[in-house]
Amino acid sequence: MDAAEFDYVVVGCGSSGAAVAARLGERADRTTCVIEAGGHDTHPFIHIPSFVAAAIGREATNWRFATVPQPGMAGRSIPVPRGRVVGGSGSINGMVYFRGHPTDYDDWGDAGATGWSYAEGLPYFTRTEHNEDFPESVFHGVNGPVNVKLVPNPNRLNYAFMDALGTLQFPACPDFNGANSEGYGRRQGLIRDGQRESTAKAMLRPALARGNVHLQVGAQVARVLVEKGRATGVLLADGRTIRARHEVVLSAGTVQTPQLLMRSGIGPGDHLREMGIEVVKDAPGVGANYHDHPASPMHMETRNSTSYGLSWPALPRDILHFFQYLATRTGPLAGNVFESVAFLRTDPSLARPDVQFVFQPAKRLTNPKIPFPLGHGYAISPVCLYPKSRGTLRLASPDPAAAPLIDPHLLEHPDDIQPLIRALKIARRAFATPAFAEYHGVEVAPGSGTKTDKQFDKYIRETGYTVHHPVGTCRMGSDPEAVVDPQLRFNGIKGLRVADASVMPSIIGGNPNAPCVMIGERAADFILGRPALPAAELPPESVARYKPKPKKARKAA
Repeated sequence: MDAAEFDYVVVGCGSSGAAVAARLGERADRTTCVIEAGGHDTHPFIHIPSFVAAAIGREATNWRFATVPQPGMAGRSIPVPRGRVVGGSGSINGMVYFRGHPTDYDDWGDAGATGWSYAEGLPYFTRTEHNEDFPESVFHGVNGPVNVKLVPNPNRLNYAFMDALGTLQFPACPDFNGANSEGYGRRQGLIRDGQRESTAKAMLRPALARGNVHLQVGAQVARVLVEKGRATGVLLADGRTIRARHEVVLSAGTVQTPQLLMRSGIGPGDHLREMGIEVVKDAPGVGANYHDHPASPMHMETRNSTSYGLSWPALPRDILHFFQYLATRTGPLAGNVFESVAFLRTDPSLARPDVQFVFQPAKRLTNPKIPFPLGHGYAISPVCLYPKSRGTLRLASPDPAAAPLIDPHLLEHPDDIQPLIRALKIARRAFATPAFAEYHGVEVAPGSGTKTDKQFDKYIRETGYTVHHPVGTCRMGSDPEAVVDPQLRFNGIKGLRVADASVMPSIIGGNPNAPCVMIGERAADFILGRPALPAAELPPESVARYKPKPKKARKAA
């Protein structure tokens, strides 16, 4: 770095932080420093889409957090992987591009996040998007920096999955980011030319080349510096100080943004005093409202070698695919394994889908040291989209090297388990349809002996997990208890904003990466004082609750 002072300091180089820094860099007369605790995103596991399990399993690029023991999950500690690398969790996630159900954002607006309804947020999604498969429309952009495409070369098992759900009378969905995301269909993914696409690659790298955006890697922030009620910069764990002339933006994520705030004396006063930390700002909402998507799988095993997996019958095929990828960046290795999906209502009376069916055309991983399946199988992992359980994040120690105490209270609300029970029963019915007959699958988990709700309940609590979508620990809103206001400004401290999944008032019904990028886009516009993009004129078929009426054209004079 050329200097220790910049106009803006962005902490975290994940999906939100990289987007914020890149957009701030569009002001040629302003300088930005983005700080990342991890290293560069150079490892091949990050970039080969089908190596997603290997990417998330690398200790060097994953903070490898875990929850405290969860009573609702049979007393187990549940992994909470978070990216420790340029690109953040966007460098180790499943590369899924899904915005969520349109009403999710209308809920945000109703909860006090004024200006964040679906119609108001959609133009920021499309501004970022370069979609290879869907034409430009109110729902899709084709001129943005981030590449989106249907996940290529889906395994044949995906079509069995979709046919099975069709047999069960669930609807097909041609575009999960269109007017209505309900149904089954092919996923859209963040992939470009057979490699992972992240905001760090697509947005930040070009910004770095302009010269006014600077990236500091291997630098962990110890605390935010606050002087006379204003954030003035950050102190790194190695003792260096980086100053911000205008604003500090925290984009360290749902886990580490509140952790950093608390280390800085900003958070629940009683807890900070217990930690021996001087209270700079008593903010009870910091670290509250933690929630995540719980899930539970149904696994099938088979001797049929159609699925992805390591076996002697599949070896010639796998070798061919490997060399195909090396030569052309095409073939199965150019996909992310998560090639089809369904968003379903397990109860027809519901207003929107309550579960996501994650289909996996591969056997479950049984050896933690081998990030590829040994043998063959397939699975459906139902995800509870709208959990009511809420938890907390707290410090275990003021030491920046110490992991925080993560307590999501998973499955403690009685309503959270029922969607999963109903979904597993639907999954069993799907696997029993003629679509899967030729694959001769045998249910190994939970097993055919699991039949009653009580048995399913026990199975889910003993084997369930989350799909790594934590949100909410710096809730956005208009009430006094909100951590940030609708322009993402920290309540009570000037010059400080938060832009990442922690500001989400409630979890979206899907994968949060795309919303994180949207949040980063909006944060940059707020900081630069740019006017909000006009709300989208949604067509009647959109399921969003709020549809701005088209403006009438002026009559010619």
